[in-house]
Amino acid sequence: MRTVIVRYMVKPDRVAENEQLVRDLYDELHRTAPAGLHYATFQLRDGVSFLHLAAMEEGENPLARVEAFGRFQEDIAGRCDEAPVVTEMREIGAFHVFAP
Repeated sequence: MRTVIVRYMVKPDRVAENEQLVRDLYDELHRTAPAGLHYATFQLRDGVSFLHLAAMEEGENPLARVEAFGRFQEDIAGRCDEAPVVTEMREIGAFHVFAP
């Protein structure tokens, strides 16, 4: 299992746009249900920071085939004050984090 965390800060005037792109992504994920993908997105208390957690089987990232994810990534640099930082993690333990 490959697990990653992505953190970034969007420009204050682009928060609503970013949130809508994330909601569109989840709408498509719920319709298409890519196998082997566990995914969650959080907005941090400051209102401009976002955190994405993803766990997936080793190999191709299922998000690469999700059209809404492509739209989300299109202008990510233009929306951000701080670019996304992707960090791979190794799970030591978990309790119901990615429960269906």
